[in-house]
Amino acid sequence: MKLTLEKKPKSPIVIEGFPGFGLVGTIAVEFLIKHLNAKPIGKIRSDKIMPMAAIHEGKIVEPIGMFHDTKNNIVLIHALSGVKGLEWELADIINRLCKELKAKEVISIEGVGSTQANLGAYYYTRNQKNKKGFEKIGLKELKEGLVIGVTGALLLKDKDVSGIFIESNVGLADSKAAAKSIEILDKYLGLKVDYKPLLKAAEKFEKTLNMIMKKSEGTRGSKKDKELSYLG
Repeated sequence: MKLTLEKKPKSPIVIEGFPGFGLVGTIAVEFLIKHLNAKPIGKIRSDKIMPMAAIHEGKIVEPIGMFHDTKNNIVLIHALSGVKGLEWELADIINRLCKELKAKEVISIEGVGSTQANLGAYYYTRNQKNKKGFEKIGLKELKEGLVIGVTGALLLKDKDVSGIFIESNVGLADSKAAAKSIEILDKYLGLKVDYKPLLKAAEKFEKTLNMIMKKSEGTRGSKKDKELSYLG
């Protein structure tokens, strides 16, 4: 697995969204890249990742790419490809990236399975300063649960990683849950993001994601794997 950086911002906030339940993290990061006009600064490549060249709006999208929002100094890790079996390696790469850039904060965005119609939202962090920030905006703390995937590996490896978890009862792509995560990030980081218009853009983008992810290794497997919730 190889990390390539064309630019090295100093002390950024790092936000990652890997494919998970409802593709919430992937859609949310796509929102932010477009709205914040973030520019590509790097990528993660591996011969273990499906060689999938996604084309969106006439441009090649890296399976795992990194973008930088200079105004807010945010690095966004955007993942389209399924990464099953590579979670520990990716967590190591992201840790290395954060240390190299001396990241101010690392935030993971995840969707979690729910049978409820309401979009419940939770946070988890071991960083007391970040905890106060989440509580200030009224977000509920995750007291009991099971976090898997890249976010799970990151939480185990780095005590300063924070997680934002949005409930979803939609199958593959949930733009409403993604918009909810954007609303939370807006309040938490003070980004001044108008997430409502982004909801329409997300609905359009999720159609592309549905097609891509159905062909990706990350969406294959048993029915049990596909229905696994991040909250147990």
